[in-house]
Amino acid sequence: MLHRFLITIIFFLLFISSSQATVILLYHHVSESTPPSTSISPEQFENHLQFLHDEGFVVLPLPTAIKAIRNNETLPSKSVVITFDDAYTNNLTHAKPLLDKFNYPYTIFVNPVSVQSNSSLYLSWEQLSFLAKSTPNEVTIANHGFTHDSFVRPTAGVDKDQWFKNQTEKLLEAEQLISKHTGQNWRFFAYPYGEYSTAIQQWLTKHDFVGFTQQSGALGTSTDLTIVPRFPASIPYDKLENLKDKIHSLPLTLMPDYAGKHSPSQTIFKEGELTSVTFTVNVKDFYRGALTCYVSGLGKQELNWISKTQFTIEFSGSLKVGRARSNCTAASISKPGRFYWFSQPWFITNADGSWFPLT
Repeated sequence: MLHRFLITIIFFLLFISSSQATVILLYHHVSESTPPSTSISPEQFENHLQFLHDEGFVVLPLPTAIKAIRNNETLPSKSVVITFDDAYTNNLTHAKPLLDKFNYPYTIFVNPVSVQSNSSLYLSWEQLSFLAKSTPNEVTIANHGFTHDSFVRPTAGVDKDQWFKNQTEKLLEAEQLISKHTGQNWRFFAYPYGEYSTAIQQWLTKHDFVGFTQQSGALGTSTDLTIVPRFPASIPYDKLENLKDKIHSLPLTLMPDYAGKHSPSQTIFKEGELTSVTFTVNVKDFYRGALTCYVSGLGKQELNWISKTQFTIEFSGSLKVGRARSNCTAASISKPGRFYWFSQPWFITNADGSWFPLT
């Protein structure tokens, strides 16, 4: 009886200072012998997990977090979700023992083509099935596309509509294979390379998928569930001081406007086409003067407030071809020590519309 009472008190204390917000962390390799840009060492990964434990964070299964957001349910004020892209073997050999040590749930986004390649680099269906059924911590297996192809780069010489139809059919096939081999069917999809467009967002909505990106930011009730943000946590973003700011961040939605020249949901621009953006703010819990925005390759940008809820950024230079983004943050007034965080990605093609190399 006393045990049940203590559990009740613990959960009461946990949720009394709650909010509709959580942070999703993104990892790939957990290894010291893989490409640094997509890796974190096992030692540093354990430091991350220990830090979450010491800071009193609740690590949630991804389905739990998404269900809460969809239903406008309360989440712990200090909560995170752990995800991995690509289903590398070291997720089993190096990451799993550490996650088991802390009893933390996690999600692995997989490409069936990689899984079925018989490469020692990737987990097999048998290994993924084992993880999906393992206990005590919950492991979610989700969709990263049939292959690791971008969903915004049509194959040269192929009709764009037919190409898109083929890509989305393969996405559904991947979901069927994941269900067949693991028994899980969440309809969670992580965009390869984090690249997305209005067309794929609309398709995900129509087919009841949740889409996950690679831009920074916290998840809240106002988050568009076709572009759920995740914080990259591999090198060079693996330092504990960086992790602390990320896991304490709060959701911020800034609605973009491109002076009527482009759709607000547009993400793909030709070189020289995007020179400014106007954002509408949906949060009042910070001082306007505290909001700062940085743009890839350009640094901190000047904000021109045109009303109490809108500001414009005239870019201080040209956006380079490649993946660009604006990161905006502001200190919370009501939650000292925590920052609102928003990231807007843009994909800048060459002037002739051709794409930059995939990395």
